Amino acid sequence: MQTADTIKGVKELTRHWKKSGRTVGFVPTMGFLHEGHLSLIKASIKENDHTVVSIFVNPIQFANSEDFASYPKDFGADEALCKSAGVDLIFYPAADEIYPPGFSTYVRMEGLTAELCGKSRPTHFQGVCTVVSKLLNIVAPDKAYFGQKDAQQLAVISRMALDLDMDTQIIGCPTIREADGLAKSSRNAYLSSKERQAAVVISKAVFGGERMVAQGERNAAAVLTTMRAIIESEPLAKIDYIEAVDAVTIEKIETLCGRVLVAVAVFVGETRLIDNFIASCEG
Repeated sequence: MQTADTIKGVKELTRHWKKSGRTVGFVPTMGFLHEGHLSLIKASIKENDHTVVSIFVNPIQFANSEDFASYPKDFGADEALCKSAGVDLIFYPAADEIYPPGFSTYVRMEGLTAELCGKSRPTHFQGVCTVVSKLLNIVAPDKAYFGQKDAQQLAVISRMALDLDMDTQIIGCPTIREADGLAKSSRNAYLSSKERQAAVVISKAVFGGERMVAQGERNAAAVLTTMRAIIESEPLAKIDYIEAVDAVTIEKIETLCGRVLVAVAVFVGETRLIDNFIASCEG
């Protein structure tokens, strides 16, 4: 396994692989890797000749009030996980390598970013789209892998790749969960033991809503009301949003029909966690 901290170094290696007729898979991360990231890495390794993992905490997707400075980091552990998994290259750049002095070009999307996390974090997806577009240009992968836990992000990046005629195929992979159901997240490390126990209420709400839909409920308000009641039963949990939207357009819906996304964001203590389920619903 190799590690590169410059754009030039990554480009030289990945272009060499592609000129040799080999395929490249890419897993962009902010580090502090866990089993969710590992599932993406394994998918890439299975489907490509070479796999690149980027580790970069992207400053421009954090608002001033958010946790950029305290975002958990452990490059040694990340490096060991990547090496044991069979990753070929880690891209580990400094912020000024990605955003050099004078940087002034950003990628902004309309529509898909108006609801859910885009509504409560209005600058977030401009930062995400900008860094992902740069990383895809740098690595030039055949396929890039993203988790369904960040379902809106997956939809946004898929749309961006389509709209900007990018050659990379965007692959969504299932959410990986703890034994008690909590979705794997680097931010879980922020939780105290009491908060960690409380956080399970999020996945309980998601599973409860999913069961209702599987049993034939098509009224979005009924599903959301049940999920909201489950979350509000936990004193340490505070809902940021809970919404039902079209899984492709991310527009709010009243009737669950077609491919739908039901997503939640919840503060447990000071930690904001997200979860969701996606369902294909007949009328």
